[in-house]
Amino acid sequence: MLLAASLLLKGLAIPLLARIAWLDFTTQKISNQNVLLLLCLGLGSLQLLSVQSGSWRDMGLSALAGLLLFVALFPFWAMRKIGAGDVKLMAVVPLLIGGSGLVVFSVLLLVFALATAMVVKNPLMLPQGAFRLYIQHLDRKGVVPFGVPISLAAICTIVFKFIPT
Repeated sequence: MLLAASLLLKGLAIPLLARIAWLDFTTQKISNQNVLLLLCLGLGSLQLLSVQSGSWRDMGLSALAGLLLFVALFPFWAMRKIGAGDVKLMAVVPLLIGGSGLVVFSVLLLVFALATAMVVKNPLMLPQGAFRLYIQHLDRKGVVPFGVPISLAAICTIVFKFIPT
């Protein structure tokens, strides 16, 4: 029962992550409200799993990973290389996916971040003219919506957890 409730909370995070990705892509903003909601969903899910398993190891590992990501990315925000929303989102995602999903998330984040950077730097690869113009605009502004690859990697990691092994 607790496992099903935990999976339900993670499932509820998927549309929220999709919304965060879309809003970051269109407005280059990630709201605190969305990040806090993800934090609540992630903590609730991890707590349910910890109670079921009787071990708080996964929750501790997730909290440590979130803290390390926040501390590591904070200087990049201070230098204006990454947005504050991206830093907060990266700090919350480990709590959402759990310590056991960190490796999968890291690999997927690398793939999606490289794909995003490639699309932003080479917008002619894209099929539609309007989309291409928007990407060119992002390139001229020097903005890369990192919330998109972060959200996509988190969604895929959550979906992988739904697949029985």
